[in-house]
Amino acid sequence: MPILFYLWIAFALNYIDRQMVYSMFPALERDLAFSPAALGWVGTVFLWSYTPVLPLAGFLADRYKRNHLIFLSLLLWSAATVGCGLAQSPAVFLFWRVVMGLTEALYYPTAMALIASHYPDASRSRALGLHQSAQYTGGVIGGWYGGWAADHTGWRSAFLIAGAAGLLYSPWLKRGLPDSPPPPSSSSEKANPWALAKSTPFLILAATFSAYCSIQWIFFAWFPTYLQDRFHLSMTDSGWTSTLFVQTAIIVGIFLGAYLGDRTQSRLLVTAAGAFLCAPFSYFAFSAESLQLSLTFATAFGFFAGGLSANAFAGAFDLVDPRLRGFAAGILNMCGGFASGGMILIAGMLRKTIGFAPLLFVAMITTMLLATLLAILSRRAKLTPCSPAVEPSRV
Repeated sequence: MPILFYLWIAFALNYIDRQMVYSMFPALERDLAFSPAALGWVGTVFLWSYTPVLPLAGFLADRYKRNHLIFLSLLLWSAATVGCGLAQSPAVFLFWRVVMGLTEALYYPTAMALIASHYPDASRSRALGLHQSAQYTGGVIGGWYGGWAADHTGWRSAFLIAGAAGLLYSPWLKRGLPDSPPPPSSSSEKANPWALAKSTPFLILAATFSAYCSIQWIFFAWFPTYLQDRFHLSMTDSGWTSTLFVQTAIIVGIFLGAYLGDRTQSRLLVTAAGAFLCAPFSYFAFSAESLQLSLTFATAFGFFAGGLSANAFAGAFDLVDPRLRGFAAGILNMCGGFASGGMILIAGMLRKTIGFAPLLFVAMITTMLLATLLAILSRRAKLTPCSPAVEPSRV
């Protein structure tokens, strides 16, 4: 089986584990005495523990066997998921969210670098986009399952079952992934990580991605709660509805965006277009007067966001030395993580006062301005022509 099959399942489990909590906030308030501000920390402590480790994870992915790092990550984050289900206080629950963040950080840069080294440039956006679709599929399942479990079987069972699923899958993943060290250097000169800081297109890509992520994670973390508060949906209904429309639309957008990115070889431009077009619909979704309109705007947001999701990392890999792909993926994801964690926390603190819409308006304007600058720079960006050899037997 192709490596994408095994990685897709692992990445879906990754997002089920991290996403389902956002549909069960009322249950955590009731059973563990979480305050509204503390609920904001549920997402923030995860992202702010996950995020700083990403460059280190990418550094390791460029130097050690990637299949071993991915297996270790799945094993550890699944154990942390079980720990969340056993927590008896907000402090203990937040501790296990920190552990989950630290251990999940090892997966993403490693998996992205592994896929990029196994698939040729002509199909790289599609390969990375297919892997990315697992994030949103896992988000849909996690959003529904978290709310359903909180309403029917208890929120603890959701964490225990999801964690057990990852632990059971880990040996299968270990057997399915090929022995995958990073590609050997083609020259005696060492790759320079500081080259990323000198690449203006990469820096603007990172800024655009960060602005987009701050919007995306308001959807992930707070859209279920917004639907509960605004339209009086149950945890089950809000968990399912808030993720189904947004993330299904993102998956559709990913496949179209990946095709455009590979076909045109203009991945940075497709990324910029996706960010620019999705941003206004985020604001509309959180300020609509009816549930139908809110979900329509959320679906439009997801569709255009898919173009960015399919091409942001493939575009970054076009800009950097192939020996730095893991590190570049870690830096890019770190920037998005810091922005996301901050926005989740701010939204939680201001939820009862100014609401979500003013925050999304600021994020919308910022994202559109940065996306415009990225589109301009993409026409002058110096792309990396070299690509490691692909081993067809592993694809």
